[in-house]
Amino acid sequence: MGGRGGWWRGKSTPAKVETYTRWSFHTFPFIEVATFALPAFGYVPAPVNWILFLLVSTHAAVAAVTASLTLDWTRGRRPLPVRLLWALGTATVVIAVVSLVVALHGPRGADNGAAAGTVFVGVLSFGIGTLALAVRGTRRMVYGVLGAAVGAGAVAVPAGVSAPGAAVAAGAVVLAAGFFTFTSAFSVWLLNAVYELDEARETRARLAVAEERLRFGRDLHDVMGRNLAVVALKSELAVQLARRGRPEAVEQMVEVQRIARETQREVREVVRGYREADLRTELAGAQGVLTAAGIDCEVSGPVTGLPAEIQSALGWVVREATTNVLRHGDAARCAVSLRVAKGRVTLTVENDGAPGIGSGSGTDTAEPGRGSGLAGLRERLREVDGVLRAGPAGSDLFRLTAEVPLPPDSVPEQAPAPEPGGSPRPVPHPVSEVTS
Repeated sequence: MGGRGGWWRGKSTPAKVETYTRWSFHTFPFIEVATFALPAFGYVPAPVNWILFLLVSTHAAVAAVTASLTLDWTRGRRPLPVRLLWALGTATVVIAVVSLVVALHGPRGADNGAAAGTVFVGVLSFGIGTLALAVRGTRRMVYGVLGAAVGAGAVAVPAGVSAPGAAVAAGAVVLAAGFFTFTSAFSVWLLNAVYELDEARETRARLAVAEERLRFGRDLHDVMGRNLAVVALKSELAVQLARRGRPEAVEQMVEVQRIARETQREVREVVRGYREADLRTELAGAQGVLTAAGIDCEVSGPVTGLPAEIQSALGWVVREATTNVLRHGDAARCAVSLRVAKGRVTLTVENDGAPGIGSGSGTDTAEPGRGSGLAGLRERLREVDGVLRAGPAGSDLFRLTAEVPLPPDSVPEQAPAPEPGGSPRPVPHPVSEVTS
């Protein structure tokens, strides 16, 4: 899906939060210029108004570049821009002092002093707030805000501002700089928290895979370890008997053959149990995993009464669809419905993460081999004469549908009869019933 909306929906949740954070800081320069520089044209006579406008615009541009590079540093993508931070700090102090001098000793206008004083407070506040991006620790940020307030008062008094006026200026710096510092600190904290949560989710998925591999390894060890030890012992005994010309060697080799066949059968059972997927368990697991990932998941439809091979095939469909929603999409809602009608069972999985899941997945008309996950599902469904369809269903939906015919002798639990002029409605199936 092209266009700006597709570009945004194609991003992961951490990338969206980072983009939003960056563009929020990119809007700060425009706010600074519009709030503190443009009003000078109405209250300060020329050419002082142009001087204030150019100074504030320069400060806003330096702050924007500093914020962008410092955000890269917080994500570990580049070194801390120390020189640029010093340049921003120096520019903040110089421009604030110049605006204060203009307010006190510049040409008189309608509200010359008030406009230049506003520039003084605004430049200090935006500068301290931007510099806070490079500070680690709440205490240091508080010290920075208080230091800027004390410095503002200390500069204002010698410049000719009265003591009450200097106190007011210091208080304004505390409030404004404190607000922008809090905004910077919270933005960095939120961005790091989102990335850490995303990494934790990936780690949890990897741990689940590793745990399943360990379980499978333990099962194979339990099945083959003892039998292979018996085979080795009996083979050694048969060798010794054969060297002595004893007829019992044949009996020992027959026993070895029997144990080997028994081991082969047990290994097949282990692998078969590993590959089979229980539909009820998969539905409950999908709802739990998606809910834990912050995706609203609704499961509905009858589960009992379906043949084991059909439940296994549909269970794999649910597992693969859940994996795709977590891995490829950025969905906020997912609906899984199961419907039985006219001798066929239909499993439908819909989510609103269409761009991510649709890319590279293919539909029924896709080329062979495109999208190994869906290709594997089609092979499983083909074993039970089922079909799989997957693709976008509207502007922001992705739908995966699996249809499997029921054997003539199977009598599963039937769905409610359709309403007049409508399609059969799925039976609500809460997770408590699915997992029972």
